[in-house]
Amino acid sequence: MNPATSFASHALAQRKALITGAGRGIGRAVAIALAQAGCTVALLGRQEARLMAVSNEIKDLVGVQAPYFIADVSRAAELERALELVHTSFGRVDILINNAGIYRTEAVAQHDIASWLEVLETNLTSAVVSSKACLPAMIAQSWGRIVNVSSISGKHAEAYGAAYSASKFALIGLTQATALEQARNGVTVNAVCPGWVATDMAYAQINDPLWCELNQIESEQSLEITRLSVPQMRLVEPSEVASLVVYLCTHEAGAITGQAINICGGLSIQ
Repeated sequence: MNPATSFASHALAQRKALITGAGRGIGRAVAIALAQAGCTVALLGRQEARLMAVSNEIKDLVGVQAPYFIADVSRAAELERALELVHTSFGRVDILINNAGIYRTEAVAQHDIASWLEVLETNLTSAVVSSKACLPAMIAQSWGRIVNVSSISGKHAEAYGAAYSASKFALIGLTQATALEQARNGVTVNAVCPGWVATDMAYAQINDPLWCELNQIESEQSLEITRLSVPQMRLVEPSEVASLVVYLCTHEAGAITGQAINICGGLSIQ
């Protein structure tokens, strides 16, 4: 049984979800899992072709086309306009998944400030903008779920990924602060913290010549070294992250809030 489908009989069957960064990787997997759990889902991202492909996948699986909205989430004004369109044409958002994220390999001593700001605006500020837009409806109906996709790099910093780590540490702080603010309003706010996940972004990082050079890893061995660094000796599948996210959105998870839950094959306990 697909773990996500076991939740279909719960309240998610009447819920509407918005997923950012939904065109691939974890965002795609979460969108599909929520749709299979009965949600009406909307997709948000930068690349129309990828969003259209996910929308078509969802239609093939559940018989309903998922609407999608185009925005570069690193640009707050552009994201705000897209969110206005979401509310106009899609309606309220009961479940918000702040998943959009990027990674840049750079040493602090040489870090390009424009690149630094792009990472923080994509990984952190976009979650503030999206949460601010979606919270009023959640508060009004005394029910809502926000799940922020952070990282184990938001708990344990990594060299040459300072902007990414800083953004993910801050995203956990945002998660906890928002959870405290909304604790009496029926809105839960949690973060999931994946380790190495089998996504295009992770493979791009692992195969990045600069990342390999700075970490003193031979590029042809980088994937195997990464895999062996995980106690389970494998990368996490996007669908596994999606199953955790779906559970956090259910009624049964109503007492879980302000948490940052690792899903990393044991990597964080070494």
